Amino acid sequence: MVKTYPMSFLTHLEKIIDDRVTDNSADSYVAKLAQSGLDRVLKKIGEEAGEVIIGAKNNSRNEVIFESADLIFHLLIVLRMLNISLKDIENELESRHYKHNK
Repeated sequence: MVKTYPMSFLTHLEKIIDDRVTDNSADSYVAKLAQSGLDRVLKKIGEEAGEVIIGAKNNSRNEVIFESADLIFHLLIVLRMLNISLKDIENELESRHYKHNK
């Protein structure tokens, strides 16, 4: 069953991550990871990026989807830690698009 959200799921997930980092709950993987510091989260991004590469080299669609989800999830945590929103990223992509498509 696919649940619908009033916003995109990535935006919804961004809000969940923000809530968990802010709440600082000991039960939350997100809060614990954020508390462990930027270097630890960046290491996770490196690991997940490597796994996406391996999945792609293996031509494994399912592996690429699974590992890309992990990569995006951990990237969202880093973005939150650096106070960068998905909207900031969207604005940059939009700016590049219009700059190159005049």
